[in-house]
Amino acid sequence: MQINREDMLELTRRMTLKRNCFSRIAGAYIDGEGTIDGTFNTNFLDLSVKEKEQNLAIAKKIPFSETNVEVRGYRFQAESKGNGSTWQLLQGINSCGLKNDALLEIFYDLILRELQINKEFAIMVFSGCYDVPMKGTDREYQDESEEVYQFLIGAICPLAGEYEPGEPEAGFLFPAFTDRSSDSNHVIVFQAGHGIMGESLKNVLGCR
Repeated sequence: MQINREDMLELTRRMTLKRNCFSRIAGAYIDGEGTIDGTFNTNFLDLSVKEKEQNLAIAKKIPFSETNVEVRGYRFQAESKGNGSTWQLLQGINSCGLKNDALLEIFYDLILRELQINKEFAIMVFSGCYDVPMKGTDREYQDESEEVYQFLIGAICPLAGEYEPGEPEAGFLFPAFTDRSSDSNHVIVFQAGHGIMGESLKNVLGCR
């Protein structure tokens, strides 16, 4: 699946302090032995300005990275969308806006089973909502809205300090944002450099 760079840039313009599109942020800290060392789940607006800036930078890294190189689109296979699938789990997490800790814990466990990482890292999940404006025939934005795009951004970040996530090494955007619209048949996966973490994340998500 080819990603339209303009779609990704449109989203990232809402990932600033003034135009913030995120309502909640949740995540888990993983120790060097691969076990959960703590979790968090909070209203994004309750963060300090510095914390907002740091987390916006992490979330924005996923869609803003080099399109169709570091960031690629993948389709969920039919067999990966049934009962008990990660796709169904992500749908539930997205629809509740991160307000169900039990679903999030299942997701963290899925990642830990697949990712064999011998270092401390954080799993971070952002809940976002974008009121997609209509575009006129002159390609200018109109006041009317076409749809409300509700989405998740996930990021896997090595820790740069105690409970301090560094730059993400892998991540995802779900549902995909295709032709300026929600696309739950696809997911956008980010992989930094030539590491294997993105491949592991694809295995967790069940996409190809």
